[in-house]
Amino acid sequence: MAELPVSVGAHVDAATSLDEARAVGIHAVQIFIGDPQGWKKPVLDFEGGPLAFREALGETGITAYVHAPYVINVASTNNRIRIPSRKLLNQTLHAAAEIGAAGVIVHGGHVTADDEPGQGFENWYKAVEGAEIAVPLLIENTAGGSHAMARQLDSLAELWTAIAAADGAEQVGFCLDTCHAFAAGLDLTTVVEDVRAITGRIDLVHLNDSRGEAGSGADRHANLGEGLIDAGELVALVRDAGVPAILETPGGIDERRADIAWLRDHL
Repeated sequence: MAELPVSVGAHVDAATSLDEARAVGIHAVQIFIGDPQGWKKPVLDFEGGPLAFREALGETGITAYVHAPYVINVASTNNRIRIPSRKLLNQTLHAAAEIGAAGVIVHGGHVTADDEPGQGFENWYKAVEGAEIAVPLLIENTAGGSHAMARQLDSLAELWTAIAAADGAEQVGFCLDTCHAFAAGLDLTTVVEDVRAITGRIDLVHLNDSRGEAGSGADRHANLGEGLIDAGELVALVRDAGVPAILETPGGIDERRADIAWLRDHL
């Protein structure tokens, strides 16, 4: 069977992640460390703990990425959200370093309609300035939200300008989610070039089709070839980005195999 021109992985449960990777035939996994919807300190659900996971990665040659909890919003002007978000993000970065992860993915976050957008960008600067970024921190574009930091290209440009002034900015990269970009109304035929013109880099692709219409703002992932994204545009984006791609599509092992088969057929 021909090798894919890019490394492809999938989001899987931490406890069974390496077994699932071998079953599907992938060389990268994305996991949560702890509760993705909670504020508790991250604890890895893997037999033997972080050291055992790190050793298993070395033995299998599998690359691991960590997705930060969804509740994190370091852009927020609400102290009860922003301060715990910074704490949890730093804890997640530390936990990811312990297991030898290749990076931590975190959503760009948002402010409210009553806030000045510049406050959100300034809060991101402070978050990066105050973080111990032991592994690359990859900011992910989001699908919806009128006041999101990383949905539209103009906001992303302001965000990157703010972050660039912080110590540790060289450790901040970008994760391009295809479903989110489509739902945000971005042009998938130029989005790789457009993002790189702003950030200078794309480190990872979240490879998902979309059940929501273009520009709908709906974050509704679909399996490859079963959504509304043009197949040619999706494949061209993966090829143009030329970086590892992580599937966050619905289903289990059989669906992952089908997604990879679809990608292999089209690439």
